[in-house]
Formats: sequence, C-alpha cells, structure tokens
Amino acid sequence: MVSADVARNIVGIIGNVISFGLFLSPVPTFWRIYKAKDVEEFKPDPYLATLMNCLLWFFYGLPIVHPNSTLVLTINGIGLVIEGAYIIMFIIYAAKNTRWKMLGVLAIEAAFMAAVVAGVLVGAHTHEKRSMI
Repeated sequence: MVSADVARNIVGIIGNVISFGLFLSPVPTFWRIYKAKDVEEFKPDPYLATLMNCLLWFFYGLPIVHPNSTLVLTINGIGLVIEGAYIIMFIIYAAKNTRWKMLGVLAIEAAFMAAVVAGVLVGAHTHEKRSMI
C-alpha cells in the first residue's frame, strides 16, 4: 500500500513532467522565428502571461511563503528560464513597436509582482497567512 505522502509526491512529479512538456511546446515556433529572423504573425501574449504565472507560483513556492514546496518552486523556476528565453528571442526579432509594447507589459508585470511581494511579506507574518494570500 502506498502512503498518502508518497502518492502526493508521485502526482506532483507527474505534474512537473507534464508542465515541463507544456513549457517546451513552443520550441517549434521559436525555431521557426529563429530561422526566419522574424516573429511573423506570432503574438507575444501567451509567453508574457506564462511568465507572470511562473513568477506568481515561484513566489508562492518560496520557503518564506509556503514551506516544503520544492516541486512548485523547481518547475516554475524552470518555467521562468524557458519563458524568459522565449521572450528575449521574441524581443530580438520583433518589430520596434511590438518590442516596446512587450517591454511595457514586462514593466507592468514587474510592478505588479513587486506589489504582490511587498503586500504579502509586509501584510502577513505567518506561513499560513502568506500561503492563503
């Protein structure tokens, strides 16, 4: 019989493997962008949204917020690196107006993340409260 903790860890590892696959799913798109040296008609929105998602989950997984969240922390750290690479490539090959729009969205995401971090760390002083927020 498998204990509940072992089962939970197995499910978590399976989830991380699936998430890793999802993070890598745009590789053919970015290979095409790299070969063409142009983003063509592709939009940056999914990559910017996934970056924000990974930032929030990475923060949640930090020991200061939610202890013992190694799986959450690692897969979202990996996601940050992968999405960051996609965004950098997109910025390199995008038209100037798209590049500026992306940098504006990234600035808004950074400001939002700073507000979340400050709000959680200043406003909640226990792991339970930080995790709840």
